[in-house]
Amino acid sequence: MNLFDKIEPLLLQVQKPARYIGGEMGSVMKDKSQVKARFAFCFPDRYDVGMSNLGMKILYSCINNRPEYWCERVFAPDTDFEALMREHGLPLYALESLEPIKDFDFIGFTLGYELCYTNILNMLDLAGVPVWQKDRGEAIAPIVCAGGSCACNPEPIADFIDLFFLGEGEELDLEVMDLYVKMRDAGATRTEFLRAAAQIEGVYVPSLYDVTYNGDGTVRAVTPQAGIPATVRKRIISDFDRVEVPKDFVVPFSEIVHDRAVTEVLRGCIRGCRFCQAGFLYRPFREKSPEIICEQAKTLIENTGYDELSLCSLSTSDHSKIEEMMDGLLTFTENAHINLSLPSLRVDNFSTGLMNRLRRVRSSGLTFAPEAGTQRLRDVINKNVTEEELMRTCKIAFDAGQTSVKLYFMMGLPTETDDDIRGIIELAQRVVDLFYETERRPKGKPVQISCSVATFVPKPFTPFEFHPQDTREMIAHKQKVLEEAVSGHKRIRASWHFPDTSILEAVLARGDRRLCQVLYGAWKRGCVFDAWSEHFRYDLWLEAFAEAGLTVEFYANRERSYDEVFPWDHIDYYVDKAFLIKENEKAKLAQVTPHCRAKCANCGVTKITHRPCF
Repeated sequence: MNLFDKIEPLLLQVQKPARYIGGEMGSVMKDKSQVKARFAFCFPDRYDVGMSNLGMKILYSCINNRPEYWCERVFAPDTDFEALMREHGLPLYALESLEPIKDFDFIGFTLGYELCYTNILNMLDLAGVPVWQKDRGEAIAPIVCAGGSCACNPEPIADFIDLFFLGEGEELDLEVMDLYVKMRDAGATRTEFLRAAAQIEGVYVPSLYDVTYNGDGTVRAVTPQAGIPATVRKRIISDFDRVEVPKDFVVPFSEIVHDRAVTEVLRGCIRGCRFCQAGFLYRPFREKSPEIICEQAKTLIENTGYDELSLCSLSTSDHSKIEEMMDGLLTFTENAHINLSLPSLRVDNFSTGLMNRLRRVRSSGLTFAPEAGTQRLRDVINKNVTEEELMRTCKIAFDAGQTSVKLYFMMGLPTETDDDIRGIIELAQRVVDLFYETERRPKGKPVQISCSVATFVPKPFTPFEFHPQDTREMIAHKQKVLEEAVSGHKRIRASWHFPDTSILEAVLARGDRRLCQVLYGAWKRGCVFDAWSEHFRYDLWLEAFAEAGLTVEFYANRERSYDEVFPWDHIDYYVDKAFLIKENEKAKLAQVTPHCRAKCANCGVTKITHRPCF
């Protein structure tokens, strides 16, 4: 049932009608009579954000490249359109067919940020699908699934999801769809399918695991049902160079957050920063060859018409052949006046050669991430960046004509003191002084240093998963120290945000299955779009915690012992817990661990892959 006739009269009543109509260049249309299974790929945020997501683009392409499957896009409607949908009985629909997603075989959510969880419940409700997994009965469809980085700890939303995809989905998603079609056609029930899917490496079915708790509220055990794996290991793709990538993107009608072509150059990270979840989740480290990167990027630019190309990775300058890669990319981007963007650059391997290549294309100011204002704290977090390296890099930039640098920091890191907070501004001031000491700097132009300071959130599968987060009062105190430190510095801007969202992020990141009741209570009270400050209602979340008999402090502000059973301990992301404990102990002593290319730290990855990462 195409819903166009119901949608069209409502469009002039909303702010951005282009979010809700589909039909963009590059969108995939299929004859549904020839399709064996349909997948609604749901991004639990606005169209403007979701259309910028590379993971969605990759899986959209992978699934649609199979002629028997059809993947369509679904985004969370903004509050103005949602109100109209509910008023007029319009169910949540997919943008390609404009048909209700409750009639699809799969409803899949990508989990990139914990504060999108209430949107998942809201989208299921708008679709007319029971929010609780236990209420969906034995009809096999639709299967509600989820994947992405936050799936590493699926427990806070476990009671709403049929199955989780853990790790990389390019091959895994299709294996599950193949199994589904086979079992559906044989008349299988939902439970029968889920039990069979649980045997596939990378698939976690939470309803097949029972969780028990100790008297103090910590997890006692996560016990699988008979015949179900006790541990679920993430999936990784076998050959990164040969993995299927999009040759085309859906090009939106309206402006989105990152409106450009994006190509992935490497996956994983060699650095081992102790706060960084992505650096551990995406191991092992894998690079694409420069030839493959250039070929894929050129095809993407030609097919989409974008005039900007961004290279996607956790640390672009760690590619072992970055200058060769840049030379290849410049052969077509320079002549075509394509803006080439390199985010995620490191100060310890930024070179004059790389800067000279960046100058040949239109580029914005440079961004680096010292993360901490003092060397002691950088050693604690294993950043492996010195002030001398930062200054060398900034001098290269100033010599090349740059007048603005953005620096990323965090506050609330383990062992942090007020002096470390003041050190952020002191470090930025030394960068300002360096600019005026640089003879080749642009004359007549002032320098501007921007310091963006986020609140540290301890995350699973990192050496800091044991640490408490700073309390709201501690964070407020440190923000005051920062504000006082930057006062009077004309060439330095410092920014930070209200801590409540970071506190809730910490709760949901390391929480257990009991938080499902809190999540449901918050949603029923009207919590949606929690990632957006204009919608965030911390007071309603606190009410939901109280109703469930739980506290924020138990999840966010409690130090966790090494022998505690964590809610995610039955999930295997290749990194040994013993390694994380060892790294945590080194952090307390401010001892650094060399990066993976310098020396293997035996994190556990090679024991599973049976080959070195390099």
